[in-house]
Amino acid sequence: MKTWFITGTSSGLGRLLTEKLLGQGHRVAATLRKPEVLNELKAKYGDNLWIAQLDVTDTQAVRTVVDRAFADLGQIDVIINNAGYALFCAAEEASDDQITQQINTNVIGSIQVIRAALPHLRAQGGGRILQVSSAGGQTTYPNFSYYHTTKWAVEGFCETLAQEVNLFNIGITIVEPGAHKTDFGGGMVTAPILEAYDQTPAGYVRRLVESGTFPLKGNPDKTVQAMIDVVDITPAPLRLALGKDAYTDIRASLVSRLVELDAQKELALSSMI
Repeated sequence: MKTWFITGTSSGLGRLLTEKLLGQGHRVAATLRKPEVLNELKAKYGDNLWIAQLDVTDTQAVRTVVDRAFADLGQIDVIINNAGYALFCAAEEASDDQITQQINTNVIGSIQVIRAALPHLRAQGGGRILQVSSAGGQTTYPNFSYYHTTKWAVEGFCETLAQEVNLFNIGITIVEPGAHKTDFGGGMVTAPILEAYDQTPAGYVRRLVESGTFPLKGNPDKTVQAMIDVVDITPAPLRLALGKDAYTDIRASLVSRLVELDAQKELALSSMI
């Protein structure tokens, strides 16, 4: 059995992870903005569930909570960065505050959780970090520009980090779920609609989501179990795509980028000194 530290455990994949891990006999350090949401689980699992209030945009609080979790629980085997914010609008529609919140939560928050955990993981001789990204960390969809900004950014950070900490026996896995039947959609933040974008791809995707016809084929239970299972794979896979849409859309994006790159090969080589 392992000890897991998970951010964003009030709902969605974070809540499902917490429930499944506890049910399997693991120990979980769960963080969230409203700790009372987990009162029922605390009553059921007792000392196997450690709870702390945390808003990942508060860097000092991140450091305090992570330090306290390691002090109280001793070794923590797996860090899961799951807390997230989803801004759903065309690029021109968002407010400055919404853009800042998107970046502070998904990028700065994730980075600071990892930075706070790294000294402890090195000291204990290793561990795993699972960074929850999205299929949208490798491909893009209209009306998600700021969400994609953060997922692409944190994937670049984690891919670099994996090279830096491998010798410390710290494995990094970027988890890339497709669209899943969780309450994630209900938590998306929107902005006032500009009429100019109504008959554009951004407007089309917005209407799909609003009408409930955007396809949600991912199975949350299977996805959560795959995330649990991946920590036993050595060496840690850098990426874990979960869902048919994730596989199909990421592959199509990568192939398209390769085709475009190869078409520019002669030009690229001609610029050499």
